[in-house]
Amino acid sequence: MQGMKTRPNRSSKERLIFALDTGEDFQSAIAWVELLKDHVGMFKVGKEVFTHFGPPIVSEIRARGGGVFLDLKFHDIPNTVAQAARAAVAMDISMFNIHALGGTTMMGATVESAGKRCKELGVAQPIILAVTVLTSLDDSNLKEMGFLHGAAETALHLAQLAHHAGLSGVVASAQDVIPIRKACGEDFLIVTPGVRLDDTVAGDDQKRVLTPQEAMSRGADYIVVGRPIRLAQDPVATAEKIGEDILEGLSMRKISRS
Repeated sequence: MQGMKTRPNRSSKERLIFALDTGEDFQSAIAWVELLKDHVGMFKVGKEVFTHFGPPIVSEIRARGGGVFLDLKFHDIPNTVAQAARAAVAMDISMFNIHALGGTTMMGATVESAGKRCKELGVAQPIILAVTVLTSLDDSNLKEMGFLHGAAETALHLAQLAHHAGLSGVVASAQDVIPIRKACGEDFLIVTPGVRLDDTVAGDDQKRVLTPQEAMSRGADYIVVGRPIRLAQDPVATAEKIGEDILEGLSMRKISRS
């Protein structure tokens, strides 16, 4: 079964995903959902939050009308990841991801398993993404790990593998969007993390980053933003400003293609 292939029009709000990366108590996490549910399209539930709170955090977000990007980056043998995908889709999520480095067999098995489970449950299949190269890694890191190519070339190759395996899209740095879009087509979704408004985020471990406007103008479909909103004096105003930047980036994209 193929992954989601349609690329519908989305509002700026729908394109913004808030990274709910907080190890605080459950009610504090829910407070962020209540605060931002009308200003972002999805909440990213990653390893930190999911390990603390488990499936109940997903249920609480969904109960408040929020979409969920389950960011657990599954990476294991094909059968294990396929079974994890079955469990993920049963939580009524909008999006989840796996590591492209797991290989095409693992990626294909995930798409097939998720599709079968969705049919059993009578629900729409969520967007399934492959993680290419983490935005915290650069060329020197890949060389240290024994990769023959740099971050950009590796990300492109992994995106092409994910496309061939039938995934909906990839998670990739904004710096990698243009070649991925050219190679994989307009219907292939690109979700961009590591987006920053400026260079003032304390303790930042991201390396290959761009602004919301730059990410969207290059061709990203969604952007993931955490600390720039969470650490802002006015998180809602910051989310709204990012929405404006998204629209500006989309306008720039249209002009460049006209």
